[in-house]
Amino acid sequence: MTDSSTYSGSDGSTDTSDGNAKVHELIKDVRIAMLTTVSTEGQLVSRPMATQQTQFEGEVWFFAEADSPKIADIARDPRVNVAYSASNFVSLAGTASVVRDVAKKRELWDAGAAAWFGDKDAADPSVVLIKVDAETAEYWDTPSRPATLVKVVKAKLTKTRPDAGETGLVQL
Repeated sequence: MTDSSTYSGSDGSTDTSDGNAKVHELIKDVRIAMLTTVSTEGQLVSRPMATQQTQFEGEVWFFAEADSPKIADIARDPRVNVAYSASNFVSLAGTASVVRDVAKKRELWDAGAAAWFGDKDAADPSVVLIKVDAETAEYWDTPSRPATLVKVVKAKLTKTRPDAGETGLVQL
């Protein structure tokens, strides 16, 4: 993989709008992410979560049950990782918080949330949001699987390392 630099302006500052746009483009069609928390026992625990679709601007949102173990994990240690995997890969490292704001829950409520929570709705206090404020986003923007396979075979024949795409780190 080729390594790209972080999105930086001419003054060395991070250009978060370009970085946010890149991350959004890579995750916009990926519905399920793996949310990793630090358990109350200090172990890393990953769970599949449905991302609530919004424009990525440095944060991602998930619905959860208020009494679920991940909520206790976040209360004890808010450091989390969110991993997306499809044809590309994105790893967000950041801080999670639990949001109980009914207006925000209603804004993000969709058919998937309604199906998951059954007879509950966005106003139910047992339904909460997890907001992840990303501090960094590391990505691997890879070509399609057939293109990657061709590059791997070519690299094998030429005894070189395959160019499997672009990777970068965005400071958010």
